[in-house]
Amino acid sequence: MNGAAPVRWALWLAAIALLLALAAAAIWRFNARPAAPPGPVEVLRLAVNAAYVGSCPVLAAHTHGYFAREGIDARLQPYSSGKASLEAVLQGRADLGTVSDIPVVLASLKNQSVVIIASIFEAERDHGIVGRLDRGVSTPASLKGKRIGVTLGTSGHFTLDAFLNRQKLLPSEVTLRNYAPEQLAGALARGEVDAAAGWEPFLTGMTQAIAGKAAIFYGEDVYAGLFNVAGTGDFVRSHPATVRKVLRALLAGARFCRDEPDAARALFTTVSASEAARLQAAWHGYQFGIVLDQGLLLALEDEARWAIKNRLVERGDMPNFLDAVYLDGLEAVAPSAETVIH
Repeated sequence: MNGAAPVRWALWLAAIALLLALAAAAIWRFNARPAAPPGPVEVLRLAVNAAYVGSCPVLAAHTHGYFAREGIDARLQPYSSGKASLEAVLQGRADLGTVSDIPVVLASLKNQSVVIIASIFEAERDHGIVGRLDRGVSTPASLKGKRIGVTLGTSGHFTLDAFLNRQKLLPSEVTLRNYAPEQLAGALARGEVDAAAGWEPFLTGMTQAIAGKAAIFYGEDVYAGLFNVAGTGDFVRSHPATVRKVLRALLAGARFCRDEPDAARALFTTVSASEAARLQAAWHGYQFGIVLDQGLLLALEDEARWAIKNRLVERGDMPNFLDAVYLDGLEAVAPSAETVIH
């Protein structure tokens, strides 16, 4: 045997060893993947404001299989506001819904059992008022005496009242007209109202509806929007395992919205080109995270005082808003994200 043969033999053995090592690594990686969840797949009806950026963790969890990985078959139901989503939950048409803090407060003041399982989004410059310049609305103070469209009982309503208060305007010094969020742009364009209050993407829609005639005032100084996932107390407390699965999926969804902004914005397939540009510019100011903190309780109490003062409900005493948050779920899956004093 010449000297080249042992060299070829050694190279051949090395190649076989490398292939075996690669195969073993591939098998290890396959086995290391999360196992399919035990038990049957659970159907969950989720009422979602799918056009609102705050729903990003829910949309990501649905689109990228984070719910499915937890054994949840999430059936998304689209609504144009958190108020409508919560109504679907309270009427038994959905199990959980995405909702801002205001509808939760109003439901609690009406003795309806609503429980937040987590806040999923916060933004300061997502609410505001759009006014018609040709109707004399050019400054915040010029809203006095004007007709203002708003969706009553929502965060848009709270922001408007807080904004007017900042301008030292009384609620009686303006005329409020109630519209669904998607109707505000049309009402403004037709001249049924002189201004309209709401949140994105409806603010952009209102501005476009009266292009060249719009004055916009943002409410970041009076309201930091909180977006939550909530259900009835009966459902949440009787389905602790389901809530934990949902929260794990939402944690992955929020991480996706933070780490993959371009792909996350692509989840909002119906936005206009101008709204897409606005989303890209504003994305860095959005806070996607699955939390329950003391600030939520303080916000709920402030908003309850507003609702009681403005006689939006008959109840006159302050509820215990610890009853409106479900702490056990997040404490189980992400204990550091739960900082409510209790």
